[in-house]
Amino acid sequence: MLHKLALLFPLWMILSGAIALYWPQWLMAMNQGPLMVLLLAFIMLCMGLTLTFEDFRRIARKPREVAIGFVAQYSIMPLTAWGVAYALNLPPYFALGLILVGCCPGGTASNLVTYIAGADVALSVVMTVCSTLAAVVFTPLLTQFLAGALVPVDAWLLFKQTLQVVIIPVILGVMLNRWAPRLVMRVMPVAPLLSVMGVCFICAVVFAANADAILSHGFQLILATMLLHGIGFLIGYSFARIRGCQSQSARTISIEVGMQNSGLAIVLAKQAFPLLPLTPVVGAVSAVVHSLLGSLLAVLWRAQPSRLDKLTKLPVAGSQYEN
Repeated sequence: MLHKLALLFPLWMILSGAIALYWPQWLMAMNQGPLMVLLLAFIMLCMGLTLTFEDFRRIARKPREVAIGFVAQYSIMPLTAWGVAYALNLPPYFALGLILVGCCPGGTASNLVTYIAGADVALSVVMTVCSTLAAVVFTPLLTQFLAGALVPVDAWLLFKQTLQVVIIPVILGVMLNRWAPRLVMRVMPVAPLLSVMGVCFICAVVFAANADAILSHGFQLILATMLLHGIGFLIGYSFARIRGCQSQSARTISIEVGMQNSGLAIVLAKQAFPLLPLTPVVGAVSAVVHSLLGSLLAVLWRAQPSRLDKLTKLPVAGSQYEN
């Protein structure tokens, strides 16, 4: 039951966003203080709880696919975000938010969407881990390089924040999985749903705090994020196929590239750019858009099994989301 509720992630995103826009007074007070930082750290901890040292050994088994996905993640999305911001002539605060989203690693929601699509969940998990661990370096540097001309970007501050809210919780989760397996087994059934609810709550708080701006600039924000994630899905898949990946792996890479850790983008924007209160809004809109686009793509792919599935007629192995 909890598993099925977690798979309804896009629905919870839409509902939480709608509630926040129409009744913002319920959530506005929660936009202050460290609550969202703690929530993101908890989400990353839950991600770490799903990982074992065996997951890291998988990198050696599929180094080519992981490398292709990694390069695509930190080239396609940052450049696309910069290009979309420039093409749409976004205000600096929205442009910075879009670029920050593009420079973030893949999100844990991509693992759920990969499972729905019938793609390679094990590869998705490994790619998420790799891009997340690398975010401590790549997210600050790429954001400074691409957005530094728009507003001053403190790469060192972004580095420290990424380390605190992403890397440390993930490593702690892996260690707990290794040294306290009984505790982890008790938590795991509810962890995916808690992570989904955490992301929805983070986005809802940002929506509530900036309801007027979102209603005023909604079309522009939706268009920008749809272009960013849509192009990410398309080029991610095409790049993987051009590099010789099988259809199943290419679908996984496409989903991983197109879906970003928007929760991280929101928290980093709030912490690093407090004088630009509208910058985190892009991350919140992005979370809704990439969840909807990714889920739609997953349903379409689920209805059209990859060539490998047709040949083997076997279900995708390695999914921690299987019943």
